[in-house]
Amino acid sequence: MAFRRRNKSYPFFSQEFLIQNHADIVFSLVIVILIGLMFETTAKTAILFIQPQYNVTTLSPEGEVTTYLYGWKDCATILFYFFITIILHAVVQEYLLDKVNRRLHLSKSKNTKFNESGQLCVFHFVSSVFQVKFFYLTQLAYWLHALPELYFQKVRKEEIPRQLQYICLYLLHISAAYLLNLTRVGLVLLFLQYLSELGFHIARLLYFTDENHQKMFDLWAVSFVFTRMTTLTLMFLSVGFGLARAENQGLDLEMGNFNTVLIRMIVLLLVCLTQSWLLWKFIRFQLRRWRELRHEQAVRKKAATKQPLRPLKRDSLGNHENGVLKAENGVSPRTKKLKSL
Repeated sequence: MAFRRRNKSYPFFSQEFLIQNHADIVFSLVIVILIGLMFETTAKTAILFIQPQYNVTTLSPEGEVTTYLYGWKDCATILFYFFITIILHAVVQEYLLDKVNRRLHLSKSKNTKFNESGQLCVFHFVSSVFQVKFFYLTQLAYWLHALPELYFQKVRKEEIPRQLQYICLYLLHISAAYLLNLTRVGLVLLFLQYLSELGFHIARLLYFTDENHQKMFDLWAVSFVFTRMTTLTLMFLSVGFGLARAENQGLDLEMGNFNTVLIRMIVLLLVCLTQSWLLWKFIRFQLRRWRELRHEQAVRKKAATKQPLRPLKRDSLGNHENGVLKAENGVSPRTKKLKSL
C-alpha cells in the first residue's frame, strides 16, 4: 500500500526513506496487530491494542450503565490509534490536500498552513462521532501523532515552535481531564474549542483559495472570544463551585477521586493562565492587523491626493509637447518659416 509517489529510491532507514515510507511502515505494524486477533494465543494481547479497557458495568433503575476507568493498558490502545492516525493523516494528505495544492500553486509557507488547516478540519469533524472513553484515547493518539508529523511533513523551522505550543497545550489539558476524571466538563470545553478552531481553519482554507474571502475571519474572531469567556465561566462553575460543594471530598487514588482544594486550585490556575495567554495573543494579533490596515489606508489616501502628471502630447514629427510649439535644433519655427521664404 503506497501513499506517496516515489521518484527515486533511498537507502533503507535513511532519513528520506523514513519520511517517504513512514505510513507504509506503520500500516505494516497495524496489520501485524490485526493478524494477532486471528490466533487464540495472541488474541488476548492484540485486543488490548484495539478495544478500550477497564470497562465497569453497574445496574441502575434505568438499566445497565457502563463506565470506564483508566490504567496502564490504555497506553497500548493509544499506541494503536496513534498508528491509525498516522495512516489516516497520510491518506488525507496524499489523496486530498496534495491534489488541491497542485492546483492552487501556493508558496511554501502558505502550503504548510494549508496542509495544517486541512488536516485539522478533518480531525475536528471526525472527533464528533466517538464515545467518551474512546474519544479521549483517540484525542491523545492524535495529538501525540502530531509530534512526529512535524518531522515527516518537513515543517519549516519557523513554524515548528508555534505548532509545538498548541500541540503541547492540547496534550496537557486532555491528559489532565482524562486522568483527573473531569471527562464530562472536558468534553464540553473541547467541543467549544474544536468548533471555534474549525471555523478558523475553514476561513484560512477559503482565504488560500481566494484572498477576497476574509469575512469568515471576523466570524471566527467573535467565536474565539465567546469560547474563551465560556470556558472560564464553565470551569469556575463546575470546578470552583460545583466540586467544592460535593460530598466526596479528599484524595482517593483507587476510586479516582481527586477532589481536593489544592488540585482544584491548580486546575483553575492552569485553565485561567491558558485562556489569558490565548486572549493576549489574540488581542496583539488584532491590534497589529488594525495598525497594518490603518497604514494601508493612509498610503492609499496619500497616493490619491497627489495630482497625476499630464501626459506628453506630440505630433507625428515630435515638435509639440503639452500643446506648446517648440523649437527644433535651436531654431524657432517662425524663423525657419521666414528663411524658407
